[in-house]
Amino acid sequence: MPRSNDAAARMLQEFAELLAISGGDPFKVRAYEKAARMVEGYGADIAGLDEKALDAIPSVGAHLARKIAEFQRTGSVEELEDLRAQVPAGVRSLLEVPGLGPKRAHQVYEELGVTSVGELLDALHEHRLQHLDGWGARSEENLAKSVRDAHLGGDRIQLAVGLGLAEEILASLSALPGVHGADYAGSIRRMCATVGDIDLLVASEEPEPVMEAFCTAPLVARVLVRGSTKSSVLTTKGVQVDLRVVEPSAWGSAQLYFTGSKAHNIRLREIAVRMGEKLSEYGLFDVATGRLLAAATEQEVYAHLGLAWIPPTIREDTGEIEAALSGELPDLVELTDLRGDLHTHTDLTDGVATLEDMVTAAKARGYRYYAITDHAPLLYMQRMTDQKALEQRERIRRLERSAGITLLHGTELNIQPDGSLDWDADFLAGFDIVVASVHSAFRQSRDVMTARILRAVEHPCVNVIAHPTGRSLGRRAPVDADWDEIFRAAARSGTALEVNSSPDRLDLDGDLVRRARHAGVRLAISTDAHAVTHLDNMRFGVATAQRGWAGPEDIINTWPLARLRRFLAKHPPAHARAGRGSK
Repeated sequence: MPRSNDAAARMLQEFAELLAISGGDPFKVRAYEKAARMVEGYGADIAGLDEKALDAIPSVGAHLARKIAEFQRTGSVEELEDLRAQVPAGVRSLLEVPGLGPKRAHQVYEELGVTSVGELLDALHEHRLQHLDGWGARSEENLAKSVRDAHLGGDRIQLAVGLGLAEEILASLSALPGVHGADYAGSIRRMCATVGDIDLLVASEEPEPVMEAFCTAPLVARVLVRGSTKSSVLTTKGVQVDLRVVEPSAWGSAQLYFTGSKAHNIRLREIAVRMGEKLSEYGLFDVATGRLLAAATEQEVYAHLGLAWIPPTIREDTGEIEAALSGELPDLVELTDLRGDLHTHTDLTDGVATLEDMVTAAKARGYRYYAITDHAPLLYMQRMTDQKALEQRERIRRLERSAGITLLHGTELNIQPDGSLDWDADFLAGFDIVVASVHSAFRQSRDVMTARILRAVEHPCVNVIAHPTGRSLGRRAPVDADWDEIFRAAARSGTALEVNSSPDRLDLDGDLVRRARHAGVRLAISTDAHAVTHLDNMRFGVATAQRGWAGPEDIINTWPLARLRRFLAKHPPAHARAGRGSK
């Protein structure tokens, strides 16, 4: 059994790293690092030691002794949770990059605006790090090699990283002579939250030039396998990419086969077998005669099997086959359906862009309305005050007169461990939209966490519960709560639940989206953007909502402004009383 010392030392070391990456006092950083080493190396197990005994450990002191005692008593430290919330999740993920370290992670964040592992990989590929103070070509290459050798994220990587890389490679392959089509397949095409190796497809009658261009591309660090129609490479970003070149006449069947999922494909093959046919990546064939029946397009293959075309995001054998057979496939929400973003941040708290820059970017995306929801006071590292909030409201009202877009002044409240919120109802009534989130004490018991979230859901001023499960992909598991009870309460009270589009979160996930819809809950797809570039993440939230079979009617930010404002007035929707079934 691991000693309590080890867990406490990891907690102190995380404190040091987060302080360093956020530009904290170097002396304080070193104090935490030294205390972590001393606690880890302490001869006795610290379990059960009181604050006085912990204080006596060399380099700990009274201040850190209190934190260790709190950690041992509750399993978390409130100040550490606040610090985690202060540093954007993407920036925190930089701490996982081998060979980078917190000081250099802070440097690339501050000087290059790198806010995710994906952006760091791009910066390495474009050789932008070597121009920073204290860097050079050799140190940049050493970091790139370390990343490649570690193959970031283990067996799986975030969807955004995989999709960005796939699109970059496809752009170059699509431009080649003789290429009739190019697309990604596998879990990327199904828009899963994380993906393994990247699967690419190219339609061409001349595979050799395509393979040559693929295997010699600047992104390729090492060729793993090279064949006449299939090759695999390891990229400079540490990700394996597999390419298959197929005949244009078999494009549809190849897309269908390599997109998956495995369970979906099995069901399709079962249908084919009952019809006396055989389905493979080469096409749909009559078993008796060997005649090709369909292959050129996915629509053609599905139609021959008696099915409507099924969107890739729901090909998981969770009812889509039955829905296609009965003509009841859902009308899924699309990116173009969204009229605005309801959860974003500026540099007033932990964002990196000004109010004006974020609004300009939102308008450029064609939004009709846009909400600014900076953090509230109880996330104390953000240093928000009543006065700052009121001053921001006035800035927003002035800006709106010339912005050409409706601006909603909002706030992101902190759902405290007991379910209380930052401001009272009178102050909250002045906001256009109120978002509430769990930012700390993620390890509470199921009953306590459920009651905590319910208190926020049922608050008369709360409109949206953001990133409801609190998960951080690859770093923190979802909180334990009775989601069906929360969904019922949200439907009754007219409180929306968020599908957070950040690639670090994608929260709610597809399964919970579907359960929420079944309970009659309305949803909001928002970016939680902390920078202008983060607004582009909306497509990941849309895809995640699709995976939960959500349609435009389910999403409050597809609605016209007048209807949205009525919802934000917190009148429970009529549909919530009866609930709505999920196809």
